[in-house]
Amino acid sequence: MSSVLEAIGNTPLIELSRLTRSLSGRILLKLDYLNPGFSKKDRAALGIIEEAERSGALRPGQTIVELTSGNMGTGLAIVCAVKGYRFVAVMSRGNSPERAQMMRALGAEVVLVDQAPGSSPGQVSGEDLKFVEERAQKLTRERNAFRADQFVLPGNWRSHAATTGPEIVRQAGPIDAFCDFVGSGGTFRGCAEALREANPTVRCYVVEPAGAAVLSGADVVRANHRIQGGGYAMRSLASLRGFPIDGYLQVNDEEAITCARRLAAEEGIFAGFSSGANVAAALQLLKGELCDRTVVTLACDSGLKYLSTDLWSADL
Repeated sequence: MSSVLEAIGNTPLIELSRLTRSLSGRILLKLDYLNPGFSKKDRAALGIIEEAERSGALRPGQTIVELTSGNMGTGLAIVCAVKGYRFVAVMSRGNSPERAQMMRALGAEVVLVDQAPGSSPGQVSGEDLKFVEERAQKLTRERNAFRADQFVLPGNWRSHAATTGPEIVRQAGPIDAFCDFVGSGGTFRGCAEALREANPTVRCYVVEPAGAAVLSGADVVRANHRIQGGGYAMRSLASLRGFPIDGYLQVNDEEAITCARRLAAEEGIFAGFSSGANVAAALQLLKGELCDRTVVTLACDSGLKYLSTDLWSADL
């Protein structure tokens, strides 16, 4: 390979036969934490930057700015390091510090934004994200930068429609359902596009944090959940606007943590909060309406990004 960018994608798909031993049906987990930046966001970062280069929206030598919970920022830091762009990551202090350390190591400038009054570290709320968005907009103006906006730019979901979804189709064969914890919505939209093209009957479910399931139309009653990377009380996501969704699944903090820990202890897969949420949601489907069926979901990022959090606390 000519650069690490060519190592993005083509991640393995693993059957979780130990977690499902007492159930009918299968869960297949795509290990996207094995991308170079240890998350699925590497795909979106590369897709957004290369689409902007082709269109001329991104000029040679221009600074790139984006808000992040850490994973998109890491992916952008890798892409920018290889392509020679300066990258500024804007992140809430509520996210785990490992993410900031990794982005800095990859050459990014990391701007940490204080949380809203009453917020707790490790529990990023929609109000926290508003502060991060305001700072990202300000830096974009001040530096005449290109905003690699994962919540708006279609290069995000198109990257998954071109890579992640078709990889699942090749690896898994016929499947019955797909579910994914939604942050920007890019992975869900892109994978659903490709999976439905291969099989129009496949059911695609959005996964949200319990108490902050606004995409399903529910009110926010627990903004400070611990599942980093999603559930930020954004009722309208550009990638999902008008896009058909077959159902909504809710997972609470304890379920996500339990499943992430079980993934590590029983399957040898060391992943983060949102991966635990995805597996918990897939288990809901097997225990309910999709008994005896095959469900695909993603290991979104690595557990290494959460070593300082209570996900991997001493009471394991």
